[in-house]
Amino acid sequence: MTLNQIFYFIKAAELENFRTASLQLHISQPSLSRSMAMLEEELGVALFEKTGRGIRLTKAGKIFYDHAVKISTDYDQAIDRMAEVAGGQGKIDIGYVFPLAGHYIPSKVRLFLEKKENENVSFSFLQDHSHDIIRRLRAGELDIGFGGKTDDPDLEFYPLIDQEIVVITPSDHPLADQRFVALEHVMKYPLIGYDPASWMGIHTRAFYETYDLRPSIPFECPDEYSIVALVRENFGIALVPVTDVLAQTAGITIHHIQGLDLYHQIFMFWKKDQYLLPSARRFIDYMIETSKAENDRKNESKQYLKDIIQKKKNTL
Repeated sequence: MTLNQIFYFIKAAELENFRTASLQLHISQPSLSRSMAMLEEELGVALFEKTGRGIRLTKAGKIFYDHAVKISTDYDQAIDRMAEVAGGQGKIDIGYVFPLAGHYIPSKVRLFLEKKENENVSFSFLQDHSHDIIRRLRAGELDIGFGGKTDDPDLEFYPLIDQEIVVITPSDHPLADQRFVALEHVMKYPLIGYDPASWMGIHTRAFYETYDLRPSIPFECPDEYSIVALVRENFGIALVPVTDVLAQTAGITIHHIQGLDLYHQIFMFWKKDQYLLPSARRFIDYMIETSKAENDRKNESKQYLKDIIQKKKNTL
């Protein structure tokens, strides 16, 4: 059975005449008759019966007509839906790590949707650890992920954000009055760590091994929100990336690490061999363009500050 046979059958059933139907379908009457005979043979029932010069549906034909109309309607809707998708509409499924949930992802998506060509695009959101986001991406449950980088050859990674790693302490901590703290001083105090399965848990533990550090970690948490809450209540201090969570600094003090420029990178990633809807591809391009523009502004600002400092040195 073919779609053409379905369309031919509907036309013949509605016009109750093979000749009239063939004219409207732009095929010969013998071709239409053969097509309907083959359809009846395949279904094992008679769909039409003759009435003088015309035809009418049998009981079986009436039952099949209801299904044929539904198939035709579904076909038309599918074609229309695909035309919308090809034109840039559709749903984008994204997953991201906790630090991006408070402001970064919501603001980026809102700005993307405010563009005229994206007004009919929709999103579904998932917040999880990086390795779970990657697993869902590989399974086809997500289009785009945001989090840590792995050595997965099947994924394309693009660096979006460099987050400075800082030390946070309770406001009444012995280190609270120091803007910069040395790592050896940090290691003297209990550290609140990350869940070992999280990307930051893996990242910080690799950092401790690189610098041959042996911190005491009595508590482990899944995200910065939990860590900041425990630091505020004096359960310990912590190494965390600068995220939106640190904007609420009541009860904590933020310190830079002396002598080290430590950063945590956030990547956008997607499957190399997975077909992406035009809307998803457009969102990737948008994120890359905005990231480049933000980095250019940061570099210009840094260079401006360097120039001012140099000018002051030259005048001394």
